[in-house]
Amino acid sequence: MSSSYIGKNYPRRDAPAKVNGTALFTDDLRFEQTPLYGRVLRSPHAHAAIISIDLSAAQQVPGVHAVLCGADFPQKIGLYLKDRTVFAMDRVRYCGEPVAAVVADSEEIAEQALNLIQVVYQPLEALFDAVQAFQPEAPLLHPDLASYGVSDFIFPRPGSNISNHFKIRKGNPDELWPQCAAIIEETFQIPHIQHTPIETHNGCAQVAEDGSITLWAAVQSPFAQQAMLSDWLGIPKEKVRVIAPYLGGGFGSKAGVTMEAIPVAMALKVPGRLVKFRHTREEEFYGTFVRQALTITLKLGCDANGKLLAMQNTMYWNGGAFTEYGVNITRAAGYSCTGPYAIPNVTADSYCVYTNHPIGGAYRGFGMSELHTGIEQCMDMLADAMQMDPLAFRLLNLIKAGDTLVNGMRMHPHGLEECLKAVAIKIGWHENLSVTDPNKLRGRGLAAVWKAPAMPMTASSNAQLTLSQDGVKLNIGGQEIGQGVFTAALQIAGESLQIHPDEITLDVQNDTLTHAYEWQTVASRITWSMGNAISLAGTHARQQLMEKAARIWDESPEQVGIREGLVFSTFSEREMPYRELFLLEPGEIIGDGHFMPDYLTGMDPETGQGEHPVVHFTVGAQAFEVEIDTHSGQLEIINAVSAFDVGKAINPQLVKAQIEGGMMQGISSALFEELQLEQGQILNPSFVDYRIATFADLPRQMQTVLVEVPQDDGPWGARGIGEHPMIPSIAALANAIARACGKRLKNPPFTPEKIYLMLHTKK
Repeated sequence: MSSSYIGKNYPRRDAPAKVNGTALFTDDLRFEQTPLYGRVLRSPHAHAAIISIDLSAAQQVPGVHAVLCGADFPQKIGLYLKDRTVFAMDRVRYCGEPVAAVVADSEEIAEQALNLIQVVYQPLEALFDAVQAFQPEAPLLHPDLASYGVSDFIFPRPGSNISNHFKIRKGNPDELWPQCAAIIEETFQIPHIQHTPIETHNGCAQVAEDGSITLWAAVQSPFAQQAMLSDWLGIPKEKVRVIAPYLGGGFGSKAGVTMEAIPVAMALKVPGRLVKFRHTREEEFYGTFVRQALTITLKLGCDANGKLLAMQNTMYWNGGAFTEYGVNITRAAGYSCTGPYAIPNVTADSYCVYTNHPIGGAYRGFGMSELHTGIEQCMDMLADAMQMDPLAFRLLNLIKAGDTLVNGMRMHPHGLEECLKAVAIKIGWHENLSVTDPNKLRGRGLAAVWKAPAMPMTASSNAQLTLSQDGVKLNIGGQEIGQGVFTAALQIAGESLQIHPDEITLDVQNDTLTHAYEWQTVASRITWSMGNAISLAGTHARQQLMEKAARIWDESPEQVGIREGLVFSTFSEREMPYRELFLLEPGEIIGDGHFMPDYLTGMDPETGQGEHPVVHFTVGAQAFEVEIDTHSGQLEIINAVSAFDVGKAINPQLVKAQIEGGMMQGISSALFEELQLEQGQILNPSFVDYRIATFADLPRQMQTVLVEVPQDDGPWGARGIGEHPMIPSIAALANAIARACGKRLKNPPFTPEKIYLMLHTKK
């Protein structure tokens, strides 16, 4: 069958939500009753015992319908580790933790009532640094860790602040260090940053007479939220309905449950009434997930020819006060700890550590940006120690197809070598640098990357295609968060049916009651996983369509085919538009597709080894040429090049847009972004003080190369690309700065102030 719609720049099809849509979060939408509004009282302390809480004065304020606190909802919630309550119970563990809430006729009345709630705190010793909190003598932030529910692939250490410890043991690095011609040992510190989606977190909830709950929320993963909320409340999933209107960005912050349990709790106190709860921009900075900070110590050694022999990698992830989602980042970083390089002897310890910082959770890249920031700088430093070209050093040590990886899996075919060579050519790696201004410095740097989808073995996708005389309806549960998934889904459906995508419609407002199940829209897995489900649904529906035509024409189904929406017979040479078949024989055709990678295996908890612990890796590379003003430390990106092996570009234009957008987010995290925390307090919770990249920061030139080495289990060979473009940016820019200045800034963000001080100090 020809690929009529795959690999084409099909026009983007991301229409506004059809039912209610984002209008739900405005006051323009009319309900049977006037909505109520909720506001939350948050802790001013990073760590303190709650001695007493008095809600009585707040309850007397006219217009207040309910006041609630931790005692109303003592049960714990969490995705991989159930370690937090929706409202603080006996203690608070971070600045901004919800302590109480008010439901009132307006947000103003709710705020007035919040000011009357009396809470007496007793400050406790706080821990802000992950390495400090890791120490055996550190006070315990979660003394009841042993009692928490936990997934079987997460390994908390009760009696410590370690919520997960993932190990890799391959070979024996200690035996190899004496054989190394060069050894690099470095520590890197990568800070917390915020997701800063333009749309803040919002939620509306309502409880019906039968106790069923409906939540409208700006979320990436409605089915995961449904499961977590039903587990939290101890009610069947069928009693919880999550509706996710069109989403204004997520980047991981809207996966899992961050603030969405709060409006549900509020609604449970006022049955029948709709309750709205929406974050202010300031609340967005401390009331949702942040990217975990990382302290990583790497020791790498190679032989006299530059071949890598050994690695020791120790990662301390600052998981914040609760790590229910973040514990899996520790695991993902552990099984990816070498980067895309063949290293025969590896010891790695990846620790998720509780601190009194905001909650660390999923962020685009899922730990890979932080990990690669260390690895890729060490590759340059080790190449320098061997007096080798950094590109040649990488090409010598790349993982090859068939190699056994650090996690025991065999590597599939991939195009990383082609990616590295492509960015080198496009950036002019071997060309002389041209600098005309004596006050300017120029340098080039590059970095490679790999990332596998981080997901449990049971993560599945479902799709349904319904054909009738009215056309084709596609039912999927994947969420659109700006990546263009609906367009790709329509193309895959069209290709599998051989019906033009314009004939296919879908409801873009995700609803757990009516939509096909999808585990989560995370991990760069949707095009691959959901795409497979759509393809299978298309195959199922197309076979039924052929059988219908065969019955009508009294022919064998093997003699019937379809192309570009026309059903034809190879025997009688008849043909007709597929819709006309339903006029001759009424009745819908429903094609079902289900995909789950049942070939996945677990990993040994002591060695991290497994036969097939991840589905696949997406690989790629980036390179930058930068110019630095020595008078100001200001950096400008002259040229930026990305090359990624996407397996197969379902829609090349969307893929390039993903790569460019991801690279800009990577640039932003490298040059500007850092949550500034002092004693647990966020000092820059606004766009006035927290800067992100804008169009003014675009490189002078941006180039993208698509490499396509098909993935054996991907739809038409496709694999994910959503997170990967931002992963190598910090390291590639650090390497470019080092080549320009002759000195290295290891720890982002690489601000003009830092660059200036580096240039004008001896050390």
